[in-house]
Amino acid sequence: MSSTAGAETPVSPTSGRVELLGLDEAGLKAFLAEIGEKPFRGRQLRQWLHQRQVFDLDAMTDLAKSLRAGLADRVDIQLPSAVFDRESSDGTRKWLVGLESGNAVETVYIPERERGTLCVSSQVGCALDCGFCSTGKQGFNRNLTAAEIIGQLHFAARALEQEGRGRRITNVVMMGMGEPLANFRNVIAATNLMVDPYAWGLSRRRVTLSTVGVVPALYRLADHSNISLAVSLHAPNDALRDEIVPINRKYPLRELIPACEHYLDQTPHHCIYWEYVMLDGVNDSLAHARELAGLLRGIPSKINLIPFNPFPGTRYSASPGERIRRFADHLQKAGFITTIRRTRGQDIDGACGQLVGQVINRRNRGKRSEAQASS
Repeated sequence: MSSTAGAETPVSPTSGRVELLGLDEAGLKAFLAEIGEKPFRGRQLRQWLHQRQVFDLDAMTDLAKSLRAGLADRVDIQLPSAVFDRESSDGTRKWLVGLESGNAVETVYIPERERGTLCVSSQVGCALDCGFCSTGKQGFNRNLTAAEIIGQLHFAARALEQEGRGRRITNVVMMGMGEPLANFRNVIAATNLMVDPYAWGLSRRRVTLSTVGVVPALYRLADHSNISLAVSLHAPNDALRDEIVPINRKYPLRELIPACEHYLDQTPHHCIYWEYVMLDGVNDSLAHARELAGLLRGIPSKINLIPFNPFPGTRYSASPGERIRRFADHLQKAGFITTIRRTRGQDIDGACGQLVGQVINRRNRGKRSEAQASS
């Protein structure tokens, strides 16, 4: 399995210098070769940056002074800052994270008894316009760089350490703003760093990419990564999914399902996580549950039912709790591991489908689309 998606050395859009924080193992190897340095320096740099979280080149004492001086002339190490910081009554913490370009994205920390999950954004806005998601209603601005994606982990880890409550990041989900597979190269580089034993060192089972189903990029993902996969399904047939998830018109279920099965076949994972938002009177009947069970029959699966979180202007409403429980019960009887997601952070608009943030530069809003998957 290849460890890189063939990305070029990432350059800061404002300074024109190399964004050191976003270089994974392959990226650092290529960059160090360009400047005439040995490959083992890449491991040292990843340890300094991501394990020790040291960002002052002069403090990286096992690097030669000549290398530190050369890096100082060529690289940037930029960390995001908080535009605002809110904590929910349930302990969920949401940051609006400011980026160097003047944009901002949202990052959410969800504490649980045995783990702490960080929900990370991959784009400023989103072009896919899923009907149940507020993020898509703001339009699309740009992809995040790998440094901006991994920078959210650095920012959150430091903020949690400053709390002094012992909370830490054990899991990462690419479920924030944007469609990760529409920002393929940068997402691959960032998730490589998340699972790299010389960087963040998270288990591949603890890093999850969530996609609505950009089918060509799903096949590419199997060649470049082995992190966990979650698929935003939300409907058991094409007619309904066309309405809820518009990209289904381009990549219908007959193409999506085989792509997901291919990912299972090519990676060491034992199941696909299917996300299914429960919309009152739309996709939540027992007939839909039976259809869903038929669609996924034979595929190792875990189904996560998500109570809908309303937002201003939406035409959907949340399914009643009892109907969600009946839906889950039918799937469980059909042999599927099924959970009902507990809504977290709703009082700070940090729950699933509620991430909106601030897109300060809207000049490119709506002009770019899912075609970014080829980038």
